[in-house]
Amino acid sequence: MARDRRPSLLRRAGLRDGRPDVDSARIADAVAELRNRSRATLQDRLHRVRMTLGLAVQAGLAAALAWVVSHQLLGNPQPVFAPISAVGTLAASVGQRLRRTVELIVGVAVGVFLGDVLIYFLGTGGWQLGLVVTAAILLTIFFGASVAIVIQAAATAVLIVTLSPSTQNLEFPRFVDAFVGGGIALLVTAILLPLNPLRVINRAARPALDLLAGQLDITAEALRNRDRASAQRALERLRENKEELATFTEAIEGAKETSTLSPARWHRRSELTHYAEAADPIDRAMRNSGTLIRRSVTMIEDEESIPGPMPDAVAHLAEAVRLLRHEFAVGAEPEQARERSLRAVSEAGRAYAEGVGFSGSVVIAQVRTTASDLMVASGIDQEEANRLVRRSFGGEPEKATGPTEQGSAPKPPTAPPVG
Repeated sequence: MARDRRPSLLRRAGLRDGRPDVDSARIADAVAELRNRSRATLQDRLHRVRMTLGLAVQAGLAAALAWVVSHQLLGNPQPVFAPISAVGTLAASVGQRLRRTVELIVGVAVGVFLGDVLIYFLGTGGWQLGLVVTAAILLTIFFGASVAIVIQAAATAVLIVTLSPSTQNLEFPRFVDAFVGGGIALLVTAILLPLNPLRVINRAARPALDLLAGQLDITAEALRNRDRASAQRALERLRENKEELATFTEAIEGAKETSTLSPARWHRRSELTHYAEAADPIDRAMRNSGTLIRRSVTMIEDEESIPGPMPDAVAHLAEAVRLLRHEFAVGAEPEQARERSLRAVSEAGRAYAEGVGFSGSVVIAQVRTTASDLMVASGIDQEEANRLVRRSFGGEPEKATGPTEQGSAPKPPTAPPVG
């Protein structure tokens, strides 16, 4: 009887009062979304591991060598600071390791000097320690030292005050360890285990450029379907690009440092020029694309006319970004990226000719500006890029003017109607 009173599990999951159970479909969609998100998160983590694998191996090798040199060759019975200095140098922002080594040595020298002087006049104790740390920080800040020097000076002063009474001749080993650790780190990165600078940049550029291309694709589809929510999500995701851009910029600086210090990478200097010069225009393309997407949201909200070529123009921009990343990665001249950028401008010109509202005219202007940024990133001079964009747009006479001000959108040929 109990079995008859309770509906079966299959019946509860499938039909309810003779109607399809829409909850099952919603739950299935939510589970699928969580599964895809978990897969994406795992991929992101594996990508971060691949990005830092070379750095981890360098740090391990540098720490081991620093300990061996300080302990075996220099006779330091407790060479703690040498491997710490090596790892600290490698942990610095990529591209600033030479500077970090100098900062370590300078900071240690300042801390040793202040610690010795104040101990000589004041002795040791709690208040003396506080005074030494305060003096080290204020003195280094007064002379305009970096944060790394300030921290290193204060930390060294603490060690001098607290350990000097029980450890004799601490000052000189500490200074030598700083020099040994930083020097070993530079030796590993420049001679023993130099990373391929182009590979590092390609891995760092991929998340930033893929993010830009992906959100432009989503925006193009949102314009076709008048999907405001989708365009808004693309805008919010693109606004979170600071980490990707910072990683890309740091990778460029690190590649410059590697190609400068490492004889094995000197032949890569000319190949790095493209990336070094592309960083700023790619950053501008990101910001201008943000304006494009924001105005796309407004277009949909205001129910403005969306000509058919407009989503195509945005989709061509997305493909131009992907082509630029690919051609940079394989070391090819980015001709396909340039052609696709100009095709985006041509489609924008067709959309403008069909008629757009106020926000639509801004979207078209941003397509032009972003295409110009991508052209400059591909190695085209700014003035030449602007000339090619004007010609591809159509309906606008050539002008013998210089490049437009960076970050400002090129003007449409005539004032657009207000939607």
